Amino acid sequence: MGNKLCIDDLLMLEPFQQLPQTRLEWVCDRAQTVSLQVGEVLVQEGTPHRGVYILVQGEMVITRRSDGIEIPLGRHHAPAFFGEIQVLTDNLMSVTLTALTDCKLYEVEGDDFLKLLHECREFERIIFRLVEQRLRGLESFIRGREKMAALGTLAAGLAHELNNPAAALVRSLKEMPDTVLELQRMNLVYGQRQVEPEHTQQWLQVRDAGYEAILNDRCNLVTLSDREDAILTWLEDYGVDQAWKLAEPLATGGVETKTLEQLMERWRDDPTELRELGLHWLALSFEMMSMIKHGLRGAERISELVQAMKSYSYLDQGVQQEVDVHQGLEDTLRLFGHKLKQGIQVQRHYDPQLPKVLAYGSELNQVWTNLIDNAIDAMDGKGVLEITTHDKGRSIRVDIADSGSGIPAEIQSRIFEPFFTTKQVGKGSGLGLETVRRIIENRHQGTILLDSKPGGTCFTICLPLSR
Repeated sequence: MGNKLCIDDLLMLEPFQQLPQTRLEWVCDRAQTVSLQVGEVLVQEGTPHRGVYILVQGEMVITRRSDGIEIPLGRHHAPAFFGEIQVLTDNLMSVTLTALTDCKLYEVEGDDFLKLLHECREFERIIFRLVEQRLRGLESFIRGREKMAALGTLAAGLAHELNNPAAALVRSLKEMPDTVLELQRMNLVYGQRQVEPEHTQQWLQVRDAGYEAILNDRCNLVTLSDREDAILTWLEDYGVDQAWKLAEPLATGGVETKTLEQLMERWRDDPTELRELGLHWLALSFEMMSMIKHGLRGAERISELVQAMKSYSYLDQGVQQEVDVHQGLEDTLRLFGHKLKQGIQVQRHYDPQLPKVLAYGSELNQVWTNLIDNAIDAMDGKGVLEITTHDKGRSIRVDIADSGSGIPAEIQSRIFEPFFTTKQVGKGSGLGLETVRRIIENRHQGTILLDSKPGGTCFTICLPLSR
């Protein structure tokens, strides 16, 4: 009898104070004793619920797994009860409960708890009020964690995307001082010789034409390779040492062998440095321009990514503004560039006449982020992501489709529920699609629809143009 739940323990909890004496005795008779030592797990996240627990002694910690790490959400101190949310929703456990101290609990079966709930209106009212408070607190905490996780994902992707252009820019700038110094030396040597102004002008014309060719990328790879082979053969015949170093930059500058013949004809038998100086000067000039071009491309790419991030978050703008949906979609795709490159083909079918929509820009970009991220996960990194936009007159429509495995028909009606997720434990909070639904329906008075079957899923979003 010493292990039996006491009525006094139940009366420490507000909801049970509403039950008649007979029902309190009934609960005490049916409750099963559970004892835990420090560190023991009562329930594990992702497992089926068992019932409602009444903690009469000790302290328990509530955790949830995120990216392989157990994140503490809160604690239960005796006297307390918990587990009612899973009994009411019939969901799997959304958290893990572990004993922080030696604990004494009693387990009330789910069916018994539901019987009490249906019999006593006041008991039911208090229980649902507490459930609402607990869900709101849990949702607020997890939503904050999810925003931080999303920010971390985007930051990692942005860092990955910035790395290549930044490295190219640094590499170009590092190589440029030596190149400039060598060009200055050549100009000094050349200037000390008696050279006709007309011949000098020929060299400058070839150099300027090469600069323009380099900056405008006029040549395809096949033509470039053939030209490089021809120049290499000519240089070796001319007797240039390490001719392979000069062949590539000269070919990049669009130089032909007949041009080299014309420029070098008078110096073929010259025993001085002038015999090869012009060739080295021209090749080095083209190398320097290529460095500038690659550095400029790197800087432009960095600028594009920074602008995309600024546009994505709608910095320096009001909360609600006229939003270019295409721009938001493109900014989001840029930030997911590192994932898309692994094997996902993006097909865009944009309506060129799509009007801007009055919206909360940063929130709308959360929608595109969640849907595109889910699509990438559904395709396991390989497949087709198709984005289509339509002008529907009084509204705009956006379709985001993937070629993934699809969402099983039996759970499609539940995917927008808070905390419902098809991902494995630790990989999803179950708030991503709930956030999408809330932003589209509550914040923008729009609609979101799902069409999914094996081999593909499509989310359709409609946003009104005026509200």
